[in-house]
Amino acid sequence: MDMNIQKYLAFVKTVEYGSFTKTAEMLNYSQSGISRMISDLEKEWKVVLLERGKSGVKLTSEGMKLLPHAKSVCNEYEKLQMEVDDLNGLQSGLIRIGTFSSVATHWLPKIIREFQKSYPNIDYELLLGDYTEIEEWISDGRVDCGFLRLPARPEFETIFLEQDRLLAVLPENHPLAQLEKIPVAALCDDPFMLLEKGAKAEVSEIFERCGLSPKIHFTTWDDYAIMSMVESGLGISILPELILKRVPYRIVIKELDVPAYRNIGIALQRKKTASLAVKRFLDYLSFRS
Repeated sequence: MDMNIQKYLAFVKTVEYGSFTKTAEMLNYSQSGISRMISDLEKEWKVVLLERGKSGVKLTSEGMKLLPHAKSVCNEYEKLQMEVDDLNGLQSGLIRIGTFSSVATHWLPKIIREFQKSYPNIDYELLLGDYTEIEEWISDGRVDCGFLRLPARPEFETIFLEQDRLLAVLPENHPLAQLEKIPVAALCDDPFMLLEKGAKAEVSEIFERCGLSPKIHFTTWDDYAIMSMVESGLGISILPELILKRVPYRIVIKELDVPAYRNIGIALQRKKTASLAVKRFLDYLSFRS
C-alpha cells in the first residue's frame, strides 16, 4: 500500500476508534507507528488534526474539515484494489468469517467446498463466537462478515438465509420422550440446560413469551456440551435444529407445542465496500445445504 494511503487510513481509523491503541491493533501496526503517521500528516499539511488526551483523541476543527476528503481517498483506493483483483481473476485473497458452532459444522464446509472449485487460492480465517462477539468483530473490522441470528445491529447490511426451528432435547428414558410434542410448561419441571449465545437469548425468550421460568442449572453457548449433559441425564434443554442434524449423542429430539424459531443470516458492514473475494463468497451461500 502507498505510504500516503497508509497515513490517510491511520487518520480515518483513529477518528473512528477514538484511540491510537485500537487503531494499531486493527491495522497491525505499533501504537507509536500510528501516532507517527498522523504526526507526519500534520507536518505535511501544517495543521493539527487531533487533540490527544487521557480519554483518547478527538478531531480538531481543521481535522473535521479534512476527514471527509481522507475518507474519500481511502474509499477510492479500496475500489481500485477491487478492480485490480477483478482483472487478475481473483487469484488470491483472505476472507475472515465470524461464525457459531452449528453454522461452522453444517454449512461452512459445503459453502467453502463449492467456492474453492472456482477460487482455489482464497484463504479463510474462521472466528468462532457467540452472537454478541460476532457483532463486535463485524463492527470493529476484525471479520469481513459474520453469521448471526437476525435481526442484527441496524447499521449492518444483512442477508436472510434460513429459519431454524428450536426443539426440545431429552434423555432417552425421560417420561416426556413418549409425547409427540413437548409442552413448554413441562420443561420447567426438570433441571434445564440453557443455551445462550451472547446477549440475544433466543431460548429464554420462549419461556418469557409463555410467562414461565425454567430451573436453570447450567448455562453455556456450547451446543455439544449441552447434548452431552442431557445424554448423561443431568437435565433437559432446547436446541436449534441445525446443530441436531448429525447428533453424536443418545438423546431424544421433539417438537415444542408452541413452535419457536431463530432466523439465521449473514451480516457485514457494507456490501458495497466489501472486498471482491467477500462479494463472490456471498454468491455461494445457497450451497449451504
